[in-house]
Amino acid sequence: MRSPTYGKVSYEKMIEIIKEFINKSPDSTYHISIGTDSQNFSYTKLVIVIAVHRVGSGGIFFYDIKNAKKITNISQKLFLETSASIDLATKLSKSLHKEGINLGINIHVDVGKNGKTKKLIPEIVGWIKACGFSCETKPDSYAASCIADRYTK
Repeated sequence: MRSPTYGKVSYEKMIEIIKEFINKSPDSTYHISIGTDSQNFSYTKLVIVIAVHRVGSGGIFFYDIKNAKKITNISQKLFLETSASIDLATKLSKSLHKEGINLGINIHVDVGKNGKTKKLIPEIVGWIKACGFSCETKPDSYAASCIADRYTK
């Protein structure tokens, strides 16, 4: 994982950093969000983000970049992005639970009520909720549509 604040860190170190961040202000409200976005080049660049927001006091985020064979079908790209988010959310949820952190994870998807992906919203949101996570779409899906999007360019 990478972070603009902490540089390149292992997954285990990222968990330690998140735990320390939360323990610095344990009475604050936190939102943990995971979002993925992708961009096509001669391949598909996939960026997945973990954002920890301390409401009213900023936050931290980590991201990872993966490359895949070029996917031109927008539905397939969206399902790949969602699958990556669900996989990481499942892993992160287990890791944080072991640390005594049970805040819930919100998955952000880069879909909105306008555009080509609007017809997929019910299916994507249903899939995420069936996996036990809450879901945000545009304009509230900042982990995917803002942070991850920035690193796909």
